[in-house]
Amino acid sequence: MRCKPKRPFFSQGGKADAVFYLCSGRAKLTVVSETGKEATVSLLAAGDFVGEEAIAGVGRIRMATASTVTTCVVMRLERDHMLQVLHEEHTFSDFFLKFMLARGIRIQADLIDQLFNSSERRLARILLLMADYGKPGEPETLIPPVTQETLAEMIGTTRSRVSFFMNRFRRLGYIEYKGRIRVNKSLLNVVLHENISGDNSLRPTLESKTPVPASKQAKPKPRQAAKARIKKV
Repeated sequence: MRCKPKRPFFSQGGKADAVFYLCSGRAKLTVVSETGKEATVSLLAAGDFVGEEAIAGVGRIRMATASTVTTCVVMRLERDHMLQVLHEEHTFSDFFLKFMLARGIRIQADLIDQLFNSSERRLARILLLMADYGKPGEPETLIPPVTQETLAEMIGTTRSRVSFFMNRFRRLGYIEYKGRIRVNKSLLNVVLHENISGDNSLRPTLESKTPVPASKQAKPKPRQAAKARIKKV
């Protein structure tokens, strides 16, 4: 299927009867809560499978919505056909298994990132992932169109914070953008070393205590002083 931007190829709550393979373009996986709040779970790139819950059992319901970000070419694999190919084509089975393992590792890394890293560092990591840093070949420095609202949903912060971080990344030369965002390799420093200049990147340490002048130090009470003299004797 050839899908235009902002078109779903399956929706949350629908019947999970097929697996999809993204041949080209970019897509995203989103979920909507009962109160109507929408969150972006992940961004999808060419070479990704999505909707694999269809092969877990008959009658499954989609837990999320997959929709295109750019123009996409998507292959739709019916559940029964997908199972047949997995059983008969060992090369494809190995390919699919490697993808699922890589996705599991990615989900684990996303969880660790969410639990332990600052929102600024999480934003840097998302931008690098979108630019395909770490994959074989040259990274795509120009990432697909993405809004600050979507980035805020993905890293769990507000749009205003994302705007603040993006402006600072641009000022420091980590990114450039005029319509589309260009990610520079120097952004890796934020993820690997978190060496970001700026007041709000400073963190207090236990050793950075201001010495108290001798004139302002607390003097021992007379009873305590007497006990100290007796102890010395």
